[in-house]
Amino acid sequence: MKSIFDEVSSKCSKVVTKTYSTSFSMATKMLAKSIRQDIYNIYGFVRLADEIVDSFHNYPKEKLFKDFEVDLNNALKNKISLNPILNSFQFTYHRFNIDRELVDSFMNSMRQDLYKTNYKTQEEYRKYIYGSADVVGLMCLKVFVKGNNEKYMYLKEFAESLGSAFQKVNFLRDLRADHDNLNRTYFPNTDLDNLDEISKINIILDIEKDFSNGLKGIKMLPIEAKFGVFMAYRYYCQLLKKLKKTPALEIKNTRIRVPNYKKFELLTRSFVKYHLNLL
Repeated sequence: MKSIFDEVSSKCSKVVTKTYSTSFSMATKMLAKSIRQDIYNIYGFVRLADEIVDSFHNYPKEKLFKDFEVDLNNALKNKISLNPILNSFQFTYHRFNIDRELVDSFMNSMRQDLYKTNYKTQEEYRKYIYGSADVVGLMCLKVFVKGNNEKYMYLKEFAESLGSAFQKVNFLRDLRADHDNLNRTYFPNTDLDNLDEISKINIILDIEKDFSNGLKGIKMLPIEAKFGVFMAYRYYCQLLKKLKKTPALEIKNTRIRVPNYKKFELLTRSFVKYHLNLL
């Protein structure tokens, strides 16, 4: 029975989320049960595509990515896939009428990671972030508003800002891995070999601006999604706080993390703020 396969597919997406990201998994658990699985389904899809371009170094990445894209297109067209991750994603895609442009933009940014290593202009940088992060936030927003296009359009700008902030924090945190292991430089006009405090501060100010706008949107989210997204926001703000305190030249030589005990502390404090309406 297909219902059994669909159940297996959902479990696969959840396992991918829990295995690859404890922080995202924790935030997703704070969402209402009615939408939680759909966020797992979205994460599973974007995680697989990202793994192909970032991790499978001893395998034919270009072919793997093309094959994955063919399977994705067939899944969205036929509303089924023997790839359980794509099968669960297509369910959420159709259930909430996710725009195909969001999926295509995401895949285009992932494809760039196969060959593009340097983003020299703000336009290139902004386009990559839109495709690699903003659209993921917009897919999730479609779920949060249950496919309501009017609510989606009203909150779209704020979701994009939050997605951008998360991605830029990832870029700053992962400088060493991106630069040394993957030979990638995302920040335009920035010498990552000699990152100075002024450059770091400018990057952080840009992120804080995105966070400020993103928080406005969080306050307007439906009750089913608000606390989970606020938890993710608090986690990334904590990462940024640690990056802010780390000297510029040290950022490239270490990977800033939020320890598990701090994550639980954030969860508790976020819970109190949320229920006291202190957002």
